[in-house]
Amino acid sequence: MAAASALPDWPHLAAALHPLADPPPGPGWNLAELHDLVPGDAVSIEAAVLVGLVPRGEGTQVLLTRRTDALRQHAGQVSFPGGRIEPDDTDAVAAALRETHEEIGVDARQIRPLGFLDPLATITGYRVQPVVALLASDYVARPDPNEVADVFEVPLAFLLDPANLATHTLDFRGRPREVFEYRYPAQRIWGATASMLYNLRQRLEALR
Repeated sequence: MAAASALPDWPHLAAALHPLADPPPGPGWNLAELHDLVPGDAVSIEAAVLVGLVPRGEGTQVLLTRRTDALRQHAGQVSFPGGRIEPDDTDAVAAALRETHEEIGVDARQIRPLGFLDPLATITGYRVQPVVALLASDYVARPDPNEVADVFEVPLAFLLDPANLATHTLDFRGRPREVFEYRYPAQRIWGATASMLYNLRQRLEALR
């Protein structure tokens, strides 16, 4: 199978990431926004997701999945492949690669990790470490039907355009909460997934 190649349209992307050898410490960058939604003494569950970038002739694409409607958490939502870091995982990268293979059948040999985004805290008690990686353009997704209803790609340029990101105010546990959502016609990309993509945009903009 072809190895993951470089991204000519985003040559400086790796410089925007935390190095693989130096994972970012601390709680999620958004923890302050969740201060009265997550108990102060709650123990965060460590998790990792794969932010997979696919080189295409028309420009870099981002791999996303839509969860099945039968899942206990995040049913029907758009997300990155990923899940909790298990005791047998050596680190967040290993967990992201394992979960990607389990959920959508893409082998680790077709994935080249580049670095980390900032960790994200969720209202469900997770500290999620996003692993940004290159995917081979000839990958074939074989989604687990128990977990994944759909696998699709969205142009990275669309997701990095501020005009395509909106903020919505929801009533959650008795108080208003702002969440991100992309104006993408085919799928609803919102919540934690949108926040991680927003963080990628922030980190790239900081290089300018």
